[in-house]
Amino acid sequence: MSSTPSTPLSGRFDPLSLSGRPAVVKMGLLVLGTLVLAAASRISVPMLPVPITMQTFALTMIGVLYGWRLALVTVLAWLGQAALGLPVLANGAGGVAPFFGPTAGYLASFPVIVVLVGFLAQQGWTGRRVVSSFIAHFSANLLCLLIGWAWLAGIMGAEKAFFAGVAPFMVGAVLKSALAAALLYAMASRGKTR
Repeated sequence: MSSTPSTPLSGRFDPLSLSGRPAVVKMGLLVLGTLVLAAASRISVPMLPVPITMQTFALTMIGVLYGWRLALVTVLAWLGQAALGLPVLANGAGGVAPFFGPTAGYLASFPVIVVLVGFLAQQGWTGRRVVSSFIAHFSANLLCLLIGWAWLAGIMGAEKAFFAGVAPFMVGAVLKSALAAALLYAMASRGKTR
């Protein structure tokens, strides 16, 4: 009658084996995650009003690898560092200005997209399921662009915001999603996870 709730992650994609790790390891991963996000923010193509960065790639990978809960805390910690003035955002930005300027919608989307991709990964949309993995990452990228566009539209109008804050990022969203799916497939193929 009872299922086996003691092994909820058996057979699931968990390359970091986080399910049994102590809190101190998860805290270390949180710090590492904020450093990875800061580094990914520095990899950018300067554009106005929003630069192209590797942030969404790092975000969706952390969402999958960490699971949505630890990923959410990691992203909130990273955004908190930025709000405190640390230069961890695109082009070394920090402080409260980015949270009210053209990038505010994208920043607001980051906790949402890590939860989305992390949740989908827990449902099996990752690893050797390459198409599902790609769809999960691409959906997160699209949601980021949609939320970012909504904020930007309030600043410059819907059409201009689309051509400035969505259209230039579509090819990158496809490429980053494909790269994430390929890397996760390789990780799953080398391990015992599906």
